[in-house]
Amino acid sequence: MTAIPSPSLRPIRRLSPIRRLSPLRQTAPLPRYATRVLGAALAAGAYLVCLPWDLRNRPETPGSLHETTPVTATGITLLTVLLVSLAAYFGVRDRPVWTLLVVAAPPTTLMYVSFDSHPTQDAQVWPLAWAAFTLLFGAGTLVTAMVARRLRGRPEAEEAPR
Repeated sequence: MTAIPSPSLRPIRRLSPIRRLSPLRQTAPLPRYATRVLGAALAAGAYLVCLPWDLRNRPETPGSLHETTPVTATGITLLTVLLVSLAAYFGVRDRPVWTLLVVAAPPTTLMYVSFDSHPTQDAQVWPLAWAAFTLLFGAGTLVTAMVARRLRGRPEAEEAPR
């Protein structure tokens, strides 16, 4: 005799974490792309909140190449935690290419805009810095996504009938 699940337990099954973390490619197009756009907005917002840049870039002293900046160690740490969390979430739910586009592309784009708004005196340095940070964001996103995907395992194998 098999047990029939009661109707009162059905909503609980719909809210299970495994179901919420199902691959995005298996969802309808509207929620899939809405989730990706929301993730990109969160990544961009995290960058803007944690590493704001002063559009009135000014030298610390006359003739100095060092400019004032509102960047702090706390902001860098918070940005790292937020981007790693987003990369892990999208690494579990989506393909690596989409994870890279959703998590790493918005901060690197904003960084490019920030560096491009600087005066011409540091024009020789910012392309190298931007390339290095783009590589760092991209590699960190992909490594985090792959580790999260490995740690998740395969829930389909656990739910298979015996």
